[in-house]
This record gives sequence, C-alpha cells and structure tokens, in this order.
Amino acid sequence: MGPNSEALEGSTFKPLWLDQPARPARLPALAGSASCELLIVGGGFTGLWAALQAKERRPDLDIILVEGTEVGDGASGRNGGFLSSSLAHGAHNTDFHFPGEQDTLYDLGRQNMGEFMASLERYGIDARYEGTGEIEINTRPDQDEGMAEWVEEERADGYDLVWLDREEMQAEVHSPTYWGGLWDREGHDGLVDPAYLCWGLKKAIQDLGVRIFEGTPMRGFDRQGDGMAIECPSGSIRAQKVLLATNAFRNPVRSARRRVIPVWDYVIATEPLTPDQMKSIGWERRQGLGNNANMFHYYRLTHDNRIVWGGGMNVVYYYGNRTQGSVGDSRKYFERNASDFFHTFPQLSGVRFSHRWSGLIASTTRFCMSPGVAYDGRVAWSVGYTGQGVGASRFGARVGLELLGYDPTEILDLQFVRRQAMGWPPEPLRWAAVTLTRKEMARADRNKGRRSLWLKTLDRLGLGFAC
Repeated sequence: MGPNSEALEGSTFKPLWLDQPARPARLPALAGSASCELLIVGGGFTGLWAALQAKERRPDLDIILVEGTEVGDGASGRNGGFLSSSLAHGAHNTDFHFPGEQDTLYDLGRQNMGEFMASLERYGIDARYEGTGEIEINTRPDQDEGMAEWVEEERADGYDLVWLDREEMQAEVHSPTYWGGLWDREGHDGLVDPAYLCWGLKKAIQDLGVRIFEGTPMRGFDRQGDGMAIECPSGSIRAQKVLLATNAFRNPVRSARRRVIPVWDYVIATEPLTPDQMKSIGWERRQGLGNNANMFHYYRLTHDNRIVWGGGMNVVYYYGNRTQGSVGDSRKYFERNASDFFHTFPQLSGVRFSHRWSGLIASTTRFCMSPGVAYDGRVAWSVGYTGQGVGASRFGARVGLELLGYDPTEILDLQFVRRQAMGWPPEPLRWAAVTLTRKEMARADRNKGRRSLWLKTLDRLGLGFAC
C-alpha cells in the first residue's frame, strides 16, 4: 500500500460538512395529496433561497418545498464553501456571452452578496462565514509576468486586489510549489460551511411557514387546469406554479435538461491539524486557495483546522449524464487528490484524511447559470452554476421567481436571463467532446498554458470550459 492509500485508509465516505452533530433530523415525506400556490423542487441553495425570497416578497404565499433525500444532501452540501460575488464566472466570460452587461452584472453580484449577508444576520443563520477573500496561486514563474502592473491598474479602478510575489506568497502560505498569487478581497467574498448554510436556511423558511417534505422525489408533472399536477412516490401535489431547483439532477423539462451536464468532483478532508502542523504551513489569514490552471485544485481550512481539498484532474464526466452509482467512491481519484495534496504541502507528510466524498457540478456551455421558463409561465428554473453556486444561487433563485411573475424587475431584460445557453450535443458526441477537452486542458497545464487547436476553437466559440 502506497502513502496516498495509507493516508486515506479508514476515511469515511461521507461529506465532512454533513457529518456534524448539528445536522437536523430528516422531515417526514409527503403522504397523500397536497396543494399550494408555489411548489419548489429541490432542497439545495437555489430552492432554499427561492423559498426565503418568495416569503419576503409575499408573506402570505403558500409554498411547499420537496426534496428527494434531505435538505443539503446534493451539491449544496458537498462543495468547498467558496463564497463569490461573481454571477457569470468573470469578466472575460461575461463580455463574450453578455456584451455590454459586465458592469451591470458586477453590480448585481455585489448587491446579491450584500443581501446574502443581510439575510444571515436577519434570520440568525450561522454559516461559519469567514471574509477572507480568495488567492489564485501561480505555480509557474511565467504566470507572474506582468501581474504586478495589471493589479496596480485594477486597483486604480477601485478593485480590492493584492499581488503577492514569490517571497510574499511563500510568507502567506508555505508551499514549495508557489511562485506568486493574486489575492482577491472584493466585497464579502470568503468562505462558509455549506451545510450550516443549508440548515440555517431550512429553519428560516420553516419559521416563515414553508412546508418542507424530505424523502419526496418528484416523479413527473403535467398541466392540470390553470396549474400543474406533480406526482411523487407517496402522494401528489397540485400547484399553480413550479420552480425547478434540480441543478445537476434530471430536469423534467427537455429544453432545460439539454443545457446542463453533471460533472463529478472528488473531495478529501484531512483530520484536524495540530498547532505544529498549522505553523508549518502558515496560512494565518485563512484565505480560500486555488491554483492558476485549467484543471485547478481548490482548498480551504475549516473551523477546526482541517484542509478540504478538491478539483484538479479529479473532475470527471461519465457517459450518459450519470448521477448515481459506484463511480461516486472511485478510489483512484481520491488517491490522486492525496498525491497532489502532499506535492503541495510535503511538510504535512503523515497527515491522514478523515473524509472522502464526491458531488455533482452542474455545468453549462456558457460556464454560468442558465434560467428559463415553460408551460406558459407556470414552470421556471435556474440551473448550471458551474462551480460558483454558493453565492450565485441566491440570484438564480431571484431570477426563477421573477420569471414566474413574482414581482418581476428589469433584470428579466438582461441577455444573461433572456439568452439560453447553447445545448450540449447528444451522446456519444457529448462524452467524446467533454473527455477530449478535459485531456487537452490537462495537456495545456503541463505545457505552460499552450493551448491546442481544439482548445483554441472552443475559445473562439466562447464555450465555458475553455474560458
């Protein structure tokens, strides 16, 4: 048995976030028939934020939320907890897909994050928030070229960025692989415990009168009179309107389903580090970290000084939009994560991993959320956050509600809302294209960022995973 395998020996196959004493008891499933004005399908960030904002807009609104397993059990309880104000995955991606809307989407992202934080305070939600910002780390000397000058220009325009050269980056967090880093301290960007956030939102919407049924997957729906009839395993629901917050999981509306693919991400978490181990890595300001690469790793400290580590080459698409099965506990991806971890922090040799888990990233071809509406305005969705859903999901929930007619505003006129993401090709072209792209992105990382003809073609088309 190699050192990476040994480090994982005895680890629990369960998300660290969901393996905490604060985890609430599962609520009963739907039994029999029920009716409501608004049905929300999905108990992750989007569904929870939608219920909260709907109640704030219309306190008397009758809302039911159904979740197939339990609140937070999907991607919302399995991510890194990186909180970002970005709605469209950066300036380059925004300019390409939504020309002329960069400043508007930037302002809306900042507004959304301010309202996000205000909600935590208003409802007493302890999401274990840390306003640390995030550092994008350069691991090659050529990546540092021109960065100091660019950062000065951005700071002159009012952006809160800090450039760290090699010596400064090494002083901030100790790793022999670091050459420099861009510390983004914009707004409220930082870290949360995603499960605590889900559980806090769950309690808040219950207190506001939202009925929640866990263990209640939706089997299908259809028109019924002026509303929708929804079938579940142990009952049915009659609703005037439906918000689908299913994200990577199968959407019953074909036009929405074509725009999202589920990509598996494999994550590991260490045991709590000792004071000496913490001293060996520095990291006193506890920023979220990610390396500047196509196939990048993201990692952060938890409240009890574990390191949660995910991403890299351990982000995989399986043929046929696979969202379940034994692939979730793929040993080779966890071991590769461990290998990359020890390459970054060799001084932590001997540390063991307490948890390993996998989760789904809902990816669109435009690399950000794609909303839509169907059934003559009765059904709406906001899906496909492509790795930035912790903060953007609140805005996605707002868009979904407004598409259903709940106090619509001018945001519905944005290209960001009106334009549908390009659909993914059918299988087997889908699997072949995504697999080839993954390999070419990894090759570019090995070759100092030099992009192949395939990646350059994707760049010209503005397809998200190449941005």
